[in-house]
Amino acid sequence: MPEMKISFLGTGSGTSTNRAHTAMVYDCDDGTRLLIDTSSGNSVAKNGSELGIPVASYDQVLLSHHHPDHLSGLLFVQFVRALERQDAPALEVYLTEETLEWAQMMCTSSRLNVFEVDDTGAKNSDGRQVMNWNTVKSGQEVSLGPTTKASCFDADHISGAVGWRVESNGLAVVFSGDTRFNPNLVEASKGARLLIHEAFCTDEEAKRANHHGHATAGDAARSAAQADVKELVLTHLDTGFHQDQQPLLDDAKKHYSGPISAAFDLRQITVDG
Repeated sequence: MPEMKISFLGTGSGTSTNRAHTAMVYDCDDGTRLLIDTSSGNSVAKNGSELGIPVASYDQVLLSHHHPDHLSGLLFVQFVRALERQDAPALEVYLTEETLEWAQMMCTSSRLNVFEVDDTGAKNSDGRQVMNWNTVKSGQEVSLGPTTKASCFDADHISGAVGWRVESNGLAVVFSGDTRFNPNLVEASKGARLLIHEAFCTDEEAKRANHHGHATAGDAARSAAQADVKELVLTHLDTGFHQDQQPLLDDAKKHYSGPISAAFDLRQITVDG
């Protein structure tokens, strides 16, 4: 039976003051390890080390969009990885063209182990290729491991934002990325074992969520129900729900009858087929 272990390194919204920003690790049973978004600062390194997941172990990154709470940790991931694995191949980064533009600007402005940036990737001052850019379009499937593949779908957040469906040995996990309620996500989630969906607030504050390009817990649950996924995990939680996620869970339970839980930093779960 296929399995996938998911480690939540960051589960907070962009304005969260209690949690690290968004990052997850998928460990697939074919040996493929994926980093989904890169949080900000050194959160991937710090929280990963507490779970025994060193930065040096990442070879592939999937990015949802260019907002700094999802993208800016990439600088530190590639820097620490390059230091710890001098002979490592370049880090493979999968992202949309819009996110690439911002990633290039970020690398150019910071110069953190990056000397040259172009449309293919980034090199350090020794001429070593430290990152390769792999631009993707909605619906495009990319092979990431012996039995692991991924495809992105358009999110309703900002231009170039996407969510990701990852399948390994027939087991599918979908991450919403940042998004309002999204029919594209519902379609991409059909047949998935797990949906990991942002939940910025409850339906009571739906207008505020929509204004900021985010979804409510109710939106997440409606998506899970319409896609008929087997399980729902809420993430990207704002500060007000750090201590008490019950309002989000209660909101979601009105619309989805399957298992629902809220993610927290350093949480690990294993899903099977």
